[in-house]
Amino acid sequence: QVQLVESGGGLVQAGGSLRLSCAASGRTVSNYAISWFLQAPGKEREFVSGISWTGSSLYYGDSVKGRFTISRDTAKNTVFLQMNSLKPEDTAVYYCAADSGPGPLRFGPSEYDFWGQGTQVTVSS
Repeated sequence: QVQLVESGGGLVQAGGSLRLSCAASGRTVSNYAISWFLQAPGKEREFVSGISWTGSSLYYGDSVKGRFTISRDTAKNTVFLQMNSLKPEDTAVYYCAADSGPGPLRFGPSEYDFWGQGTQVTVSS
């Protein structure tokens, strides 16, 4: 089993920055792809960004390209999401998730095996 714990969410003004962390425990996730998803009230969970288990492949949703950066510290079993130039429409609960499947990184929430509890990000205008 893998346990994922997100942190770093909060309230920020538009244009500001936050850095989310996803700490894994229970089993090393060095062989897992890790992605971030967001879920706004009344909406489906949406892919934000993902990083392959090697760390060599990075993926971003269209709405966050150029503003968010994903990275991982394998030694610390932690994945980060640096969020810059935040907009009110980024407001949501952000979840990290781990995918143990082989092959390229996948974008559908149903493909992921383990999820964190989520961290709230609120961007005020």
